[in-house]
Amino acid sequence: MAVPQELFYAKTHEWVSLDEGIATVGITDFAQSQLSDLTFVELPEVGTEFKAGDEAAVVESVKAAADIYAPVAGEVVEINSKLEDAPEVINKDAFGAGWLFKLKMANESEVDNMLDADSYDELCPVE
Repeated sequence: MAVPQELFYAKTHEWVSLDEGIATVGITDFAQSQLSDLTFVELPEVGTEFKAGDEAAVVESVKAAADIYAPVAGEVVEINSKLEDAPEVINKDAFGAGWLFKLKMANESEVDNMLDADSYDELCPVE
């Protein structure tokens, strides 16, 4: 399982990349593999504000539906609308083209409370 070193991770299997106060959010490779073939993604609306831990999106697969939580607080400034017609992109490239939404962070230091790659990798059971 790939766990990129440069990202921050939530125990609920979301990842964050940070670029000048904008947090790009997605689900991890582990999460997408557990869900299997994704069939539907419900993304938040641009302008929606979240606190860390708020339900922000939903992904559905042939096996289950899962809530996606905002790993940090902020306002949605962009969504990955390509996923609405092609949710399987998340299965193919969870850490790249499969990103879900971008947040203008309320407080960049919130990533200090997230897991680094090694800590996240330890959290995931070995398959």
